[in-house]
Amino acid sequence: MNNLRENYRENVSVAGVLFMGGVEHKMQIHNLSIVSILASIEPTADIRNEQDILKITEQSKLVDIYIKTINIAGEAEIVRVEMKDKEILISMVFKQVSYNAESLLYKRKVYRKAMNTPGKILVFDTAFDFVACNVSVSGLMIRIPGKADLHEGDLVEFKFDELQIHGKAVIVWVEHVDDNGTLVGLEYKRMKKADLSSIPVFYDE
Repeated sequence: MNNLRENYRENVSVAGVLFMGGVEHKMQIHNLSIVSILASIEPTADIRNEQDILKITEQSKLVDIYIKTINIAGEAEIVRVEMKDKEILISMVFKQVSYNAESLLYKRKVYRKAMNTPGKILVFDTAFDFVACNVSVSGLMIRIPGKADLHEGDLVEFKFDELQIHGKAVIVWVEHVDDNGTLVGLEYKRMKKADLSSIPVFYDE
C-alpha cells in the first residue's frame, strides 16, 4: 500500500517558485506525488537548456521550492533534466519539505531554509554555542543546549560559519524546550559580512 501511494502521481497545473543558483525561477508543476514532483521552467539568458542546469547543480543537486496554492515549501533534489519543446522539464524528489507552508511556523515575510549547523552568540559577555535550525535573509532560529537565560529585546553578537557571516542581532522570542534546550529567534541588525545568496526569499512582498 505504501509503495502504491508513493508511486501515485497526480496531474496538476499550478505555479510555483524554484530557487536555484542564487536565483528564483517561476515554475509550472505538471504532476506530483507525496515524494516527487515534475515541473518546467522557461529558458532565460542564464539558463538556456538542461546543460546549464547541470552546471549550476554540479556541487549540489538540492534546490528550494515553494508552491503556495498547495502549501508546500522546502528542499528537493533534482534527479532528471530534459528539454521539451521550448521548456526545460525538471524532475525532483522531495528531501526536506513542509506540507503546510502557511502554518504558524512558516507564516513569515520570508522563507526560512532548514539547516543543522553550529555557531556562537555573545550576550552580555556570555558566550553560547548554538545549532541553527533555520535561516532566512532576515534572521535565524537557533537551539542552545540547556536552559539559557535570554530575553526578548537582548542585543547579541553572532558568528555563523556555515554562511560565513557575523554581526549583531536582536532576540525576538525565546522558548525553553524541556531537556532539548532553548529555542531562540534572532533578527539581523547589522552584519559585517553577508553572503546570503544561497537563501531564497519566496514570501517577500
